[in-house]
Amino acid sequence: MKFFEQYAEGPVELIGQGMEGAVYDLGGDLVGKVWFNRSAAEIQPLHSFLEELAAQKLSFRTPAIQAIDEVDGRAVSVEAKLSGTPLQAAVETGLISQDRGFDIFAEIVSALGATVAGPASKALPLLQRPFWTDRASWGEALAALVLRRATESRSHLQADVDNFDKVLPQVVSRLGDVQVDTPRIVHGDICTPNLLVNEEGQTAALLDWGFLTTAGDNTFDAGTAAGFYDMYGPQARAIDDLLLDRFESEGHSRERMLLYRAAYAIVTATIYSPDASDGHYRWCVASLNRPDVRASL
Repeated sequence: MKFFEQYAEGPVELIGQGMEGAVYDLGGDLVGKVWFNRSAAEIQPLHSFLEELAAQKLSFRTPAIQAIDEVDGRAVSVEAKLSGTPLQAAVETGLISQDRGFDIFAEIVSALGATVAGPASKALPLLQRPFWTDRASWGEALAALVLRRATESRSHLQADVDNFDKVLPQVVSRLGDVQVDTPRIVHGDICTPNLLVNEEGQTAALLDWGFLTTAGDNTFDAGTAAGFYDMYGPQARAIDDLLLDRFESEGHSRERMLLYRAAYAIVTATIYSPDASDGHYRWCVASLNRPDVRASL
């Protein structure tokens, strides 16, 4: 792409593609991104947020946008290249142990728990709409998102989740009571593909901010990260429980972590597959039918 050529130190090569865009290697310490469904104006809030995030002086790298433009109605950006081995690959190749992988998850959640979210964090849209309003609390804003997304998935969830029409108002009511005195920066998607590890076995970078990133409760990241470490493997539930135990021992309310798990399941149930045909939807349904999640409501 011609826009990237002015920043490239060699051939521009496609190196990855996800839901939001395609990523190109520009050589040196830069990558370029073509955003599929966003204009340059829609990327500006993310740019401001990433600058606010950088000011937190975290011990690992986070994305940094260096230039934004628009080509054929699509945003394009130039960003710092973040290098390292994805956490799961690091475990599978023996670079780190699985116990070290658990430690990294806990360290990431703890580090974000020490941040202070500012106006740029609150200004980020969630799922392409404003999340915070002037009068809403964190819990009320999350409850409103749950209600909005429930309308997208209601027919499927009514069929697959026991007493969904009772569960939904329970989740909304409980969320409405949640108060957070000092909002922290919430990543919202702490999973093994989004964590890069360096050769010394330390966290090198945390990627993919913006999906559910906002100002809010650090316990949301704890509760969801515990379930994200292994979503589909044979040891998924055992690892989930191990990490929930760990986060609870570090001061996070287990009841609130499971409440957030239910909220996340409703919000994202059909986010990847509107016809509810993918594994993520089945994971969300299983989460909403879990006895411990239901007890938390």
